[in-house]
Amino acid sequence: MELKTVSDLDIDKASEVLQEVVLKTPLQYHKNLSVKYGCEVYLKREDLQVVRSYKLRGAYYLIQSLNEEERQRGIVCASAGNHAQGVAFSCKQLGIHGTIYMPSITPKQKINQVKMFGGSRIDIVLIGDTFDECQSHALEHVYEFNKVFIPPFDHQKIIEGQGSVGREIAAELDDIDYIFIPIGGGGLCAGVGSYFQSCSPNTRIVGVEPQGAPSMTEALKAGKPVVLEKIQRFVDGASVKKVGEITFSYCKEFLHDMLLVPEGKVSSVILQLYNEDAIVAEPAGALSIAALDLYQDKIKGKRIVCIVSGGNNDIDRMQEIKERSLLYEGLKHYFIVRFAQRPGALKEFVNHILGPTDDIVRFEFIQKHNKETGPALVGIEVKSRDDFELLLARMNEHQLNFTLINQHENLFEYII
Repeated sequence: MELKTVSDLDIDKASEVLQEVVLKTPLQYHKNLSVKYGCEVYLKREDLQVVRSYKLRGAYYLIQSLNEEERQRGIVCASAGNHAQGVAFSCKQLGIHGTIYMPSITPKQKINQVKMFGGSRIDIVLIGDTFDECQSHALEHVYEFNKVFIPPFDHQKIIEGQGSVGREIAAELDDIDYIFIPIGGGGLCAGVGSYFQSCSPNTRIVGVEPQGAPSMTEALKAGKPVVLEKIQRFVDGASVKKVGEITFSYCKEFLHDMLLVPEGKVSSVILQLYNEDAIVAEPAGALSIAALDLYQDKIKGKRIVCIVSGGNNDIDRMQEIKERSLLYEGLKHYFIVRFAQRPGALKEFVNHILGPTDDIVRFEFIQKHNKETGPALVGIEVKSRDDFELLLARMNEHQLNFTLINQHENLFEYII
């Protein structure tokens, strides 16, 4: 397939086709964020889309373009969840059979949604620990059974479909200084960025990735897509080992900047959106807002848009999200404590070392190989970072023998 130039992408046509199936999602002014950052902040609420993410746009636009022979063969996709829902919805809507491959770690909520949207028109295969592993199995299925593969991002029609998000934004709001766009494989950024390069070239496109999966960041450094050796999977909708070849060819032309956001910061924003605005954002959906702290000096007095790309968040993940947030904010800490072998040592710790608002949230003795009682694993929540510094000071003052696990990544992952 010959690559179209940015100006040749027909995002207007995609938008017209998609009118029959997608919602024109709200572009909402957010007062609290605007006050906090001293600018105008608007949220493009793709979390309110039919399948609760923008992915329906690209999936449907590509699938509806298939000819009759291709439709009869059936389609296959690989997805961390949101693309799968878009494909499932499209299969049911268009009467096409689809086989949907999803990583084995995909949240149950997303799996159930895929089943709901696709019904009897789809089969689901759970395989692989990452999207990339999952996709390799899906492609094997395509070649073995002569199916049509529907990629999650690396196809021009997918990009054109995702670009309809940008067209809606531009139609509703003028003089936008910055658009913050979450990036996984790069389809949304390629589509929205391409549209704005044509209609509003002064608008700066800022891509946002999770710190643990900097695939576009590394691709830009290398001048081509590269395969990351290892990624963190928490921000599952934006954690891929390699961005698309086609999406990269577009994104490199207009990306003004790339930002990496810690997963803990993303967790804090998810909780903030839920508690303050009743917005249910998945980790990838919160990326664009989580990046604002990194740009707060540059956006003062500006008009900006953050794309909330999806809201498929499994309630079962909320405890993990809270944990990551507390760790990132410096409000939860884990210690290995070697208490003195004398009566009253534990009571002294509680009465004289813990502060009045410090709370023990985990306590267990670590057993030695000889079955004798070993040191204790102690988890403590504090109300502020200052309280933590005071806690450390008291622990040192009482000459407590301890190790702060938070500072040892491998030890933390192994024990906690």
